[in-house]
Amino acid sequence: MKYDKYWGEQTDLAIEHFDIGDEKMPAEIITAFAYIKKSAAKANCKIGKLSAEKCKAICEVCDRIIEGELENQFPLHVWQTGSGTGTNMNVNEVIANFANDIAGTNILHPNDDVNMSQSSNDTFPSAMHISAVISVKSRLLPEIDALIEAFKAVEKESESVIKIGRTHLQDATPLRFSQEVSAWRSMLEINKKMLLEALEHLRALAEGGTAVGTGINCPKEFRGEFLSELNSELAENFKAPENSFHAMTSRDELVFAHGALKALASNLMKIANDVRFLASGPRCGYGEITIPFNEKGSSIMPGKVNPTQCEQVTMIAVQVMANDTAIAFSNSQGNFELNVYAPVIIYNFLQSVNLLSDSIHCFTEYCAKGIKANEDKMKENLNKSLMLVTALNTKIGYDKAGEVANKAFESGLTLKEVCLNEKLMSEEEFDLLTNPEKLV
Repeated sequence: MKYDKYWGEQTDLAIEHFDIGDEKMPAEIITAFAYIKKSAAKANCKIGKLSAEKCKAICEVCDRIIEGELENQFPLHVWQTGSGTGTNMNVNEVIANFANDIAGTNILHPNDDVNMSQSSNDTFPSAMHISAVISVKSRLLPEIDALIEAFKAVEKESESVIKIGRTHLQDATPLRFSQEVSAWRSMLEINKKMLLEALEHLRALAEGGTAVGTGINCPKEFRGEFLSELNSELAENFKAPENSFHAMTSRDELVFAHGALKALASNLMKIANDVRFLASGPRCGYGEITIPFNEKGSSIMPGKVNPTQCEQVTMIAVQVMANDTAIAFSNSQGNFELNVYAPVIIYNFLQSVNLLSDSIHCFTEYCAKGIKANEDKMKENLNKSLMLVTALNTKIGYDKAGEVANKAFESGLTLKEVCLNEKLMSEEEFDLLTNPEKLV
C-alpha cells in the first residue's frame, strides 16, 4: 500500500457529517460488498459493458478486501444515510483508487465502473442479506449443533436418573432427568429449523433493481449473470426477488429471520434459568445438578460457585430481544420506494448473530458439557414429594387422593403412612402404584 487511505471525497464527507457514536459499519457488510462488486464486475464484463482489464482490476482489489487486507479503509459509522450510500461509495472509492494505484494510472472510476449497473438502494439491501446468510451459516449454526451434542451426552449419561418434575414452580409428577434435558435439546433443534427456513427468504436479493426497483441503468441480462457469478463465488443459491419493488422498500425478510434469532434467545434464557435454578445451593437450594467451577464466585464468600455462564446467556438474550424491537420498528418505517433504516437493521441483526454465537460457544464449553446429575438429591426430593399421590387417583379417586396429600402435608407424615393409617390400601399396593420407574 502506497497511501494511508484510498477512499475519496464522498467518504470524507460522510466522515465529516456523521461523526456519531463508536459503532462502525460491520466487517461482514464490507465483505459482502466486496463479493457484490466482484460479481457485478464479472457480470458487466460478460454482457459487454465493462472491459476485461477493468474487470480484472476490480476483482483483484475485491479479493484483497475479502481477505481482510484493507480493513482500515472502511471508517464509516453505522449512523449515516439510511440507505447505506456512504458505505457503498466508500467501497467503490477504495476499489477504484487502490486499483488505480496498482496500475499507476486512472483506469477505474468509482461510480462509472465499480458501481456500474448498480445503486446503493439495491446493493446495500443485497449486502444485508448476503452477510446475514453467511454469518448465520458459518457462525451460529455450528454453535447450535455443538450445544445439541452436549445435551445429548448429558441425556445419555443420565438415562436411569429419575427426579421430581415441577410445574408452576410447584412439585409435579416424576420424570427422567434425561427427559428434562431432551426438552432443552429439542428447543435448539426446532430453532435450527426455523433459522434454515428464514435463510431461504434471505436468499432473495434486491440487486438489479437499482434506484426504485425499475432497474434503470441496469441491462436486463445483468441480474442473471450477477447471481450466477455470486453463487459460484459463495457456493450458494441466491436468487432474484419475486417483486423488485418489494425488495427495495421492505426489510421484512430480516424481521422474520431475526424473529428466529429471538426465538432462539428466548429458549436459551429458559434453558439457562432452568440450569441455574437446578444448580442452586449447594445446600439451601434445589441442588439437583452440579455445574463446573470456572472461577471464584465471590470477592468475599470463599468457595462460592456462581452460575456465571447462565448469567451471560440471559444477558445476551435480553440484548437480542431488544435488537428485535429495533429491527421490527425500523422495517415499519419504510417510506414509499425505499426503507432508509438499513444500517441500523443490519447492525442489530449481525450483533445478535455474533453475540448468540459467542454466548452459546462459552455456555457449551464451560457449562453444558460439565452438567452432572446429583442423584442423591434428586432421589431425596422425589421421595419427599407429595405429588406421587397422583398415581393413587386410579385406586382411590381424585378427591380422596387430595385428602391424603393434605393430611400428609399438615401432619408431616408420608403419603404411605397416611394411606396405611386410613386403611386405603396395602403397603404392596402403594409401592406398586407409586413406583417411580412406572410413572415415567
